[in-house]
Amino acid sequence: MTALPGPQQLRYVVALAEAQHFGRAAAACRVTQSTLSAGLIALERQIDAAILDRSVGKRVVFTPLGQQIVARARAALAALEAVCEAADAARAPMSGPLRVGVIPTIGPFLLPRLMPALRQTFPNLRLFLREDTTAACLDRLATNRLDVVILALPCDAGDAETLPVFMDEFIAALPPNAPLASAERISMAQFTEGFPGDRLLLLEDGHCLRDHALAACGKLGAAGGEGFAATSLHTLVHMVAGGLGATLLPRLAIDAGVTKGADIALRPLSGTGAWRTIGLAWRPRTPRAAEFRALAPLLANAAARN
Repeated sequence: MTALPGPQQLRYVVALAEAQHFGRAAAACRVTQSTLSAGLIALERQIDAAILDRSVGKRVVFTPLGQQIVARARAALAALEAVCEAADAARAPMSGPLRVGVIPTIGPFLLPRLMPALRQTFPNLRLFLREDTTAACLDRLATNRLDVVILALPCDAGDAETLPVFMDEFIAALPPNAPLASAERISMAQFTEGFPGDRLLLLEDGHCLRDHALAACGKLGAAGGEGFAATSLHTLVHMVAGGLGATLLPRLAIDAGVTKGADIALRPLSGTGAWRTIGLAWRPRTPRAAEFRALAPLLANAAARN
């Protein structure tokens, strides 16, 4: 019978791949560096193949086989953890730790409304929140460092299962002296014609709201506002108030007060496609899928509160 690698050996491999440093990987596994190194050497002897390329000095470089083993180790550890998750879910649904990822254009505006409802509905749930970009959250989800992600759709979610929850419409944010500011409602065509090129203010690359805004304007893939990329919605609001251009803001952020005190004009948009969809994502085949679906009504109710 073939001797199988142990879970701890697989943790060493994954930790080293993520940390790219033996000391940090050992600290993440709560062992000494010599223990981690010995565990990796034992694994290489066990499979009779090199996982690491040791000809490159102190740098951490995985061999082609080593890269395959990293991916398989992550999948194996996720499967082992799913066994415990299934038992926990059957014994006490919506209790214990829940690692939630959320993107920056949703978190500050939805969480203050959502958290009290979660505490009241699921008092035994212990939430650990991580705010990051969509790509970073989905990477943590795939590598079992998050359980569920609150994100904006559509996006490239890879193998993750997604659940649309509610629509978050875009509102045009204009300088108060802009010609379009006198209209009660404007079309997307009017908006894009009135604010072409660098007059269209967007978040910097890495924020999915940038792509969603460009798609709504029919400019997906365009540079739009490249010289004036902002790092947050609050910064975008100040840029609009300064007369640098216009932007599209999600209703969720406006209802939460992102434009409060700013001298800007907010105008609804006519036509189709002027929205994003807020949803949930989780690993496929997770035994906690039913629990994550139970979060959807709470998200929708939190967003509906004005």
